[in-house]
Amino acid sequence: MKRPILLSAMALMLAATSTLYAQDKSSRPPHSKFYLKVAGGYFFSITPGQFPNVGPYPPQDLHTEYNPANANPFDTVSRKVLTGSYGQGVRGGLSFGYNINKYIAIEGTFNYFHSSKNLMTRTLTTVVGSGQVLGSITSRGHVNAVDFAPSFVFSPGLEKVNPYVRFGVVLPLWGRLYIETDALQTSNPPAGLPLPPGTLVKTVIHREEEIKPNITFGMQGALGVSFNVSSRFDVFVEAEYRNVPVKSKSKEVTKYSETNTAINGSTGAELQVLSTRGLGDLSVAEKNTDYVTTLDRSSNTEVKKQGTKTFYKDDNAPANDLKSYINIGGMGFNAGLKFRL
Repeated sequence: MKRPILLSAMALMLAATSTLYAQDKSSRPPHSKFYLKVAGGYFFSITPGQFPNVGPYPPQDLHTEYNPANANPFDTVSRKVLTGSYGQGVRGGLSFGYNINKYIAIEGTFNYFHSSKNLMTRTLTTVVGSGQVLGSITSRGHVNAVDFAPSFVFSPGLEKVNPYVRFGVVLPLWGRLYIETDALQTSNPPAGLPLPPGTLVKTVIHREEEIKPNITFGMQGALGVSFNVSSRFDVFVEAEYRNVPVKSKSKEVTKYSETNTAINGSTGAELQVLSTRGLGDLSVAEKNTDYVTTLDRSSNTEVKKQGTKTFYKDDNAPANDLKSYINIGGMGFNAGLKFRL
């Protein structure tokens, strides 16, 4: 009597288990070999180099003092060469991937990068004993860029915790080096102006420019771990290295404002605005620059200066300057989600 009951119970359990398995199997989404990844991270500069010149100003932090009692009135207090890299900053990426097999995949990633601001040049001139500022120039720059990074991914194909390596190239699609410069200068007024004795002229300049790069490519590699959290999603973390050297192609001044104000030389009180210049007052050569490998006699270079205005061989054509180089690579860490389609 007990044996038929036991056999019947076992048959019922097997039937129930088969039904639940069939339901679970039918509810699982069919996965293709394609997947998407979204990631964000932060990169650090590991290959610093000397920054390029900002126009006529070299990449240095210079402090000088003015002493009218000396035959050579300007004395250097300190001088420091400014170095760094534009590879430090935040990055976000969207990847499209395809699993060739369990161990190898190919990916194509679109990245957006925003670098930290770098001090590119700074000059400060003060009066000895008083610390009064006679002049200062400060330039800071940062990079925004979009790139495409195709790569191969290799892994042991583990289910839950899957380490992997990835390597490939970096193809910049768009990028700009943005430089902002603020300048202040105090000087004697030009002869002939009807100004009270002891009057000085304070010149304040704000300038913004964009440098466009030449077409280039770089290298990238990463070591990461992927953690399976569901049938469709993985969470991953990785360390990535990039080396992307970039050379300048052309430059355009996009904002410019200059104000010359008469001030009381003793109190610094402003008396009257003498003149102003804006972006529309710049010549083509002052506003635009084409970078070249070599400067020669045919290059459109500076001829003379008159106040803050610069004259070139041809003011109606872009100026020429030597190419500069920066690196937007570095070592960083990414984290994100992987979604199997």
